[in-house]
Amino acid sequence: MAEISIIDELQWRGLVADMANRPELEKLLAPGAKPVTLYVGFDPTADSLHLGHLLSLLILRRFQLAGHRPIAVAGGATGMIGDPSGKSAERNLLSADVLEANIAGIKGQLARLLDFESATNPALLANNADWTRGVSVLDFLRDIGKHFSVNVMMARDSVKARMETGISFTEFSYSLLQAFDFLHLHEQHGCLLQCGGADQWGNITAGIDLIRRKHDVTACGLTTPLLTKTDGTKFGKTEGGAVWLSAEKTSVYKFYQFLIQVEDAQVIQLLKYFTFLTREEIDALAAQHAAAPQNRDAHRRLALELTTLIHGAEAAKDAIRASEILFGGSLEGITEKQFEIVMAEVPNVTRSLSDSTSPADLLVATGLSSSKGQARRDIAANGVYVNDVRLTDEMLSPERLFGKYLLLRKGKRNYAVVLFER
Repeated sequence: MAEISIIDELQWRGLVADMANRPELEKLLAPGAKPVTLYVGFDPTADSLHLGHLLSLLILRRFQLAGHRPIAVAGGATGMIGDPSGKSAERNLLSADVLEANIAGIKGQLARLLDFESATNPALLANNADWTRGVSVLDFLRDIGKHFSVNVMMARDSVKARMETGISFTEFSYSLLQAFDFLHLHEQHGCLLQCGGADQWGNITAGIDLIRRKHDVTACGLTTPLLTKTDGTKFGKTEGGAVWLSAEKTSVYKFYQFLIQVEDAQVIQLLKYFTFLTREEIDALAAQHAAAPQNRDAHRRLALELTTLIHGAEAAKDAIRASEILFGGSLEGITEKQFEIVMAEVPNVTRSLSDSTSPADLLVATGLSSSKGQARRDIAANGVYVNDVRLTDEMLSPERLFGKYLLLRKGKRNYAVVLFER
């Protein structure tokens, strides 16, 4: 069986929106060809990456697994300017100190995605401020700016979309800075390929043109589709904002739940985008999903694979266990760490260890019942559970889980936790 090229692999996964200098790129990436150095850039506008970054960064991982050398470029310089692509208004400018702190926060997340210790093709994390901050305005305009046509720049979609609402010279010049990045990485590391989202096409081709003009070399570009829900809104957004890769910003439980609740119509495509499952494995999940979508086998596999990739196997296991409990599962065998995940996701109150408050009073305190009378009626209707046991007497004193917790449940999905402390 002939070896499949990485381009073929990306195309069956639906990960190719467009390619710049496609014939040259296909030669560079043909089976048996020499390894290629490529890069993806991201502006560190926060101290964590989010799901919106992940598609392009996983392209780097796929290339590294295929033997190529990936470079992740943090925009310590470009982040101070702001990319107009996909934006309807001017960005808020960040200081160099904030950007440096954000990059430091992101490094650990990148280490989960890329191998920086490989003996053959180690990944590189670079900060474009390192090669930009020492360049004077006059040198930049003379050596870089003279190679760009304003007419061509104004014709790019990212600029045209802003002409009516207005665009500053600062953001207008963004593509020159990104082109300078590509030129620098080509000169210093032999980089010949830049990847990014489809909204980066103009910025990528600007770098390709600059390398051709400066060195008469054909560089290449590859863009991935913009990730949206079926209604056209951005994938990776919730009512609370972005779904972050940082457990401090988006808990592992919420991260897992976001993925397990993706639209049925998208789940197979997202398995192709975000996981490293084989074609045969995904085809099998697609068949299961078509036959019995209510079983949510594809959803669970997507959530497991991506949560494990980002947070590790143990954290994924804990999130799954917490999910089972909050959807009516048994407490049997739960660890205290897993229970703490449950506690973080539901209302809770604290009481003294010596407190002998009745369950009826606790139902009111946690908001599960509107009054003590209602609490008594809820208990009498056999609708209240304490630590997974149906409560039959409002005055009982149930045994505390781990000596300090009561998990209250009213009906099927209404939970609260009481923590007893000294």
